[in-house]
Amino acid sequence: MNSSLIMLEISVIGLGLVLMLADLFVPAERRRFIGYAAIAALGVLLVTSLSGNGSCGQFGTAFGGMFVNDALSLFFKQLFIVAAILVLFMAAEFSDKLAAGSVAEYYSLIVFALAGMLFAASSNDFTMLFVSIELITITFYVLVSFQRSKLQSLEAGVKYLILGALSSSFMVFGIALIWGTTGELNFTKLAAVAPQFADSRIFLLGVLLVLVGLGFKIAAFPFQIWAPDVYQGAPTPTTAFLAIGSKAAGFVLLLRVLFTAVPSVTAHWANLLIVISAITILYGNLCALPQRNLKRLLGYSSIAHAGYLLLGVAALSASGQSALMYYLAGYVFTVMAGFFVITLVMRHLATEDIGGLAGLNQRSPLLAATLTLAMVSLAGIPPLAGFFGKFLLLKAVIEQGPAHPGYYCLTFTALAGVVISFYYYFGVIRAIYWSKDPTDLSPIELSAPAKVSLWACIAGMFWLGLFPNTVLNMTNLAAAVFTK
Repeated sequence: MNSSLIMLEISVIGLGLVLMLADLFVPAERRRFIGYAAIAALGVLLVTSLSGNGSCGQFGTAFGGMFVNDALSLFFKQLFIVAAILVLFMAAEFSDKLAAGSVAEYYSLIVFALAGMLFAASSNDFTMLFVSIELITITFYVLVSFQRSKLQSLEAGVKYLILGALSSSFMVFGIALIWGTTGELNFTKLAAVAPQFADSRIFLLGVLLVLVGLGFKIAAFPFQIWAPDVYQGAPTPTTAFLAIGSKAAGFVLLLRVLFTAVPSVTAHWANLLIVISAITILYGNLCALPQRNLKRLLGYSSIAHAGYLLLGVAALSASGQSALMYYLAGYVFTVMAGFFVITLVMRHLATEDIGGLAGLNQRSPLLAATLTLAMVSLAGIPPLAGFFGKFLLLKAVIEQGPAHPGYYCLTFTALAGVVISFYYYFGVIRAIYWSKDPTDLSPIELSAPAKVSLWACIAGMFWLGLFPNTVLNMTNLAAAVFTK
């Protein structure tokens, strides 16, 4: 085994252990700065991966082919690290709402969840898939219910635990059926024998049950019922990491299963993928319309965006896979910007109602501008990342239209979802700038790290929208993995 291939994962796990032990030696009033130390460490790992050095720059397999480093895993690992850095910035600002003795523990759990996501990006075997999914999910069980003094947080944790365990049971049963019929768990080996079992109902049921488990992770219909309640009840940094980290991990595993392990089966499931994508888009957007709680609104929005991302899967093409990854890259900065503003504005309020944004443009022009840009990007309006991401996804779907008219219906549904979303996204903007008689106009003081994070999110949204070529080259290389 080439142990150097997993040095990034080992480094992240080591960082998580150090953060947990730091809780014993750092005074309570300085534990917030443990998060900044974690950010610096992850920043070094990110720079190392971008420079092509270390395990991220080496391609190959480990653990008998269960673990693979390739262009796809490299892209997603960098995405996960960027997301974790932004979440840690958010967690540092949120630390005053956590119990004094548990701040470092919260940081360490975020890092352990990141380790699971890194393993997920390199999974090339159902065993590794299940282990990485469970590492992510079990960590989030704790993170969701971390504010034990709040009934809403505990309720969200219990719901996530029960439904997460149920989805894991479906996945394990599906893996058992696949192994029982084919005798293979490795994705590469399974792809070679899967055509022989194309008519086996037990095998197809196994694949379908695995997709049920992954559907829970990405909050796709009909496995999305947990998302709004958990998003609303969890601590805001946890919600942000769920919205992008856990979702992206689910999608990289979905891509691996559908296009590496069982591509012969996936080719015949276009209709199923089209229907799931369309219903997910409509469900998320329509349910978001009446929402007043910001986090719950973004929960339903997250379901809708899972539907948009599924456009790239349903297209069954390299361009669709590349568009999906590009969309996720823009989604990182957009979602983090939105939740960062919620963290800073709502942390001292008893409610997370949209009305709490009244007068924000006078209290903090930077926060108002950041949340406005996030909503505009989520709505898919140029020149921000969300527009170009949606354009690429719709382009990939339309390209398949001549071969299958259902793709035209899917395109129309996606466009209808975009139009519907304008109402609730611009409702947030209206609350910021045009609310009548705001009750609180006191200035919101921002720390230097918070300003850095906000400007980084704004820069990311504009950069990906205006200069997409660098990231597109990375996503095209990552998508090429499935054509080899």
